[in-house]
Amino acid sequence: MTIPKESILLVDDEEGIRCILSKGLEMRGYVCDEAENGDEALAKLGKHPSDLVIMDINMPGKMGSEVLPDITTRFPETSVIMASGVTDTKVIAKCIQDGAQDYISKPFRFEQILSSVNGTLDKRRVALEIQRYFQDLGKKIDTNQSEPRRLFLGAIQTLVNTLEARDTYTKDHSQAVAEIALTLGAKMNLGAGEMDDLRWAALLHDVGKIAVDPNILNKPSELTTTEYRHIMTHAIIGPNLVKPFVNDKVVEIISHHHDHYDGGGLDQKIVGKDIPLGARIIGVADAYHAMISDRPYRKALSKMDAIEEIQWYSGSQFDPIIANIMINTVKQQVLQSPKNNNN
Repeated sequence: MTIPKESILLVDDEEGIRCILSKGLEMRGYVCDEAENGDEALAKLGKHPSDLVIMDINMPGKMGSEVLPDITTRFPETSVIMASGVTDTKVIAKCIQDGAQDYISKPFRFEQILSSVNGTLDKRRVALEIQRYFQDLGKKIDTNQSEPRRLFLGAIQTLVNTLEARDTYTKDHSQAVAEIALTLGAKMNLGAGEMDDLRWAALLHDVGKIAVDPNILNKPSELTTTEYRHIMTHAIIGPNLVKPFVNDKVVEIISHHHDHYDGGGLDQKIVGKDIPLGARIIGVADAYHAMISDRPYRKALSKMDAIEEIQWYSGSQFDPIIANIMINTVKQQVLQSPKNNNN
């Protein structure tokens, strides 16, 4: 029995573009429909929701960027790829923030479209599997009130394992960041509730990378500005993914874990102590573990070199108080076991 391919709605006011994409995608087994503007797209989705929408930004009537929030709100299981000749990174970031899974610049090659379609639908399948897992989890909790913590922990581990299977770097990274963050939290005398929020946020801080292109995640050279922006969308996607299953404090921590203390982070809106404390702690823990880990484009730094970097960016990227606790903690570890730790 042949499993049918997903359905795709092509939204563009240029009939020639719709025709080329439709023929090419149908040859690959996808089921395609077309709409020439945003209103027609919404009407068609209302009758028969598609698995994926490929939509131009600049169209007569409603702009594609205006239609996008309607699609993501009304049809949450429909993925969206935006297409446009506009390459402004702020426009791209806004589309991703409003729920688009990818953004393709015109003029494009069909191979580029096909790669984006395949990747986006792969991510959609993973996201739907995770949603179903949590729905099943909720049913089990309803019928077995004595095991919610164990079941929730299992769900968290599923999310983390799914992410780590896609990115060689993140293997054990989330667990390591959680351990470092909790060490810092304990030294800062956080309460039990704050420590619990910190634990879940640290374990889930990178889960949005499920929706990031694995070729970019594992790129063996330094990232371009566009690639960096693409990866940083995980701080938007991740909170939206876990929001139904964790409290608002955990969501806020994950949303802001890449904010810089001085406000210099990408598209950052809050500064200093307005950044959630948990996010500031995870920011230091995440950066430290990243520096002492091998990356495709560089070897790991020694622990002492890593804390020199933490010191250098204290007060700018990092909360100076938390940075100082991190530095003193590592120095103490190195002094206690120099042969095992200073490498």
